[in-house]
Amino acid sequence: MELTKEEYRNFVEILKEELTPAFGCTEPIAIAYCAAKARETLGCLPEKVVIEASGNIIKNVKSVIVPNTGRLKGIPAAAAAGIVAGEASKILEVIAQVSDVQREQIREYLEQACFVVKALESGDKLDVRITVSAKGQEAMVRIARSHANIVRVEKNGEVLLDREGENCEVSGRKADRSGLSIEKIITFAREAEISDVQEILDRQISYNYAIAEEGIKHDWGANVGSVLLRTCGTDVKTRAKAMAAAGSDARMSGCELPVVINSGSGNQGITVSVPVIVYAKELHSSAEELYRALLVSNLIAIHLKNGIGPLSAFCGAVCAGCAAGCGIAWLQGGRLEDVSHTLVNSIAIVSGIVCDGAKPSCAGKIASSVDAGILGYSMFQEGQQFYAEDGIVSQGVENTIRNIYRLGAKGMCETDEEIIRIMTHCD
Repeated sequence: MELTKEEYRNFVEILKEELTPAFGCTEPIAIAYCAAKARETLGCLPEKVVIEASGNIIKNVKSVIVPNTGRLKGIPAAAAAGIVAGEASKILEVIAQVSDVQREQIREYLEQACFVVKALESGDKLDVRITVSAKGQEAMVRIARSHANIVRVEKNGEVLLDREGENCEVSGRKADRSGLSIEKIITFAREAEISDVQEILDRQISYNYAIAEEGIKHDWGANVGSVLLRTCGTDVKTRAKAMAAAGSDARMSGCELPVVINSGSGNQGITVSVPVIVYAKELHSSAEELYRALLVSNLIAIHLKNGIGPLSAFCGAVCAGCAAGCGIAWLQGGRLEDVSHTLVNSIAIVSGIVCDGAKPSCAGKIASSVDAGILGYSMFQEGQQFYAEDGIVSQGVENTIRNIYRLGAKGMCETDEEIIRIMTHCD
């Protein structure tokens, strides 16, 4: 198979759009960004802040620490950080630069201003609407469909921006993801000019491995990575799982280091890259081999998530962990057949893991998903596989991927609602 010039450029554009830096878990950061934009629109410090959010946003903000706030948690804390210290122009790095004085101001503002949080009963699965008011003035900003996608801005009833149409593309997104396939991804990974992707991947390697090392060295979250190394040894398989889990534990617990995301998620960005980096170090792979393996893992994760959507009851770490297994297969000489079987085998193992929000247990789910990715490739090496009609596995890797789309986007909708009811204590 050969890619057309248009397909090639599209793949590069997908990577540029998806592999962007973010500071802090992307759901609270989306709230901080929305709030910062709302204050900017209002033109003064709000006296009242009304935050309306979809159930998936609520579950992903509930238990995670907002970075640069002095370990504050929750929706009001994220909004207050954006209002007091946010720079809306920095988008998902909106609260990357917060002084000690501003941290104290965030706490004071939380006590002084009126915060109201409401669950949205309708709208997008990823949906945040923040209305701020002061001195008789009012402004509203809405983010929907992706974490930085502002679709509506109002001030005093006047509509300043309206992109709420159902068919409206996500802001800043130009590349077409519908043409992704495992065969085309493998072709791109083999043919890509490294100069076209090096800057993007160098940043991912630098940022994501740094937070993984921080997670291993210090006390973050449930310390899943450290537990794995102490109890399971230090072979490359364990290190790959441990380092990815450690990066997640640090990120979920408010570590003030940036991460390059994948499919709108820092945890997925860590999971899809760190295990591949660990294996590349162990195998003494060249820089070029690592870059090409990361093209495989990143694009497969994007392919899987594209049909599920940014937020679902289907755990995104599954997509990323299985994709990491594919990148590891590439590093060891695997190509289309090896990668396809690795993906199907690993998906068959861990496709039932649910997303119950962002929190320390994400690290455990990441470890399990990376383990499945590695096992999926080991099975293929040993001549073993899961066959069509084994559960959700169908003949052909793309048919199995379509089954995952159905499971994540449609089949788990009721599961998602029940998880949200459990987490918000609604009977």
